[in-house]
Amino acid sequence: MSEPRINDRIRVPEVRLVGPGGEQVGIVRVEDALRLAQEADLDLVEVAPQARPPVCKLMDFGKFKYEADMKAREARKNQANTVLKTVRLRLKIDPHDYATKKGQAEKFLSAGDKVKVMIMFRGREQSRPEMGYRLLQRMAADVEELGSVESAPTQDGRNMVMVIGPHRKKAEARAEQRRRRDTPAAEAAPAEAAAAEGQQA
Repeated sequence: MSEPRINDRIRVPEVRLVGPGGEQVGIVRVEDALRLAQEADLDLVEVAPQARPPVCKLMDFGKFKYEADMKAREARKNQANTVLKTVRLRLKIDPHDYATKKGQAEKFLSAGDKVKVMIMFRGREQSRPEMGYRLLQRMAADVEELGSVESAPTQDGRNMVMVIGPHRKKAEARAEQRRRRDTPAAEAAPAEAAAAEGQQA
């Protein structure tokens, strides 16, 4: 987005002026608007160039730009940078492998990522889609504390796919992970202090 025109770069005979507090001043000659801006130690900023006449506002442009940059940065930070992670299952998966795959799904959901659970059918297994459906439903039930089904199981050729989305926002999940990481050290400190006191006594 290009920057708005400000002060002397506004080359129109008159503008619709808006005061610093958002109050409507009305249509004034551009020279008068510039003079008012100078007197108030503010900038004249063109906020709606396509209007007739263009709408200009009295503001501190440097401060306005800084605040706009901060808002944009915050918006980018809060954007759902959700990654779609894939967990692959076999129809005849043994309990240990299933537990491993479930653990992966839980880890991804805890980190705030979506999980695509995919069952790959081999040979005659393709004629048993209901077994794949049951396995995916079991996975959804096992991780329901961390996420919910966003896309119900659907068959796509030799695969059956389901998408589970996390309950919590990524930022919250990360904050929780940081808390967990920092807590053991914080809890260990009083214990160490108590042990040191015991040695001194």
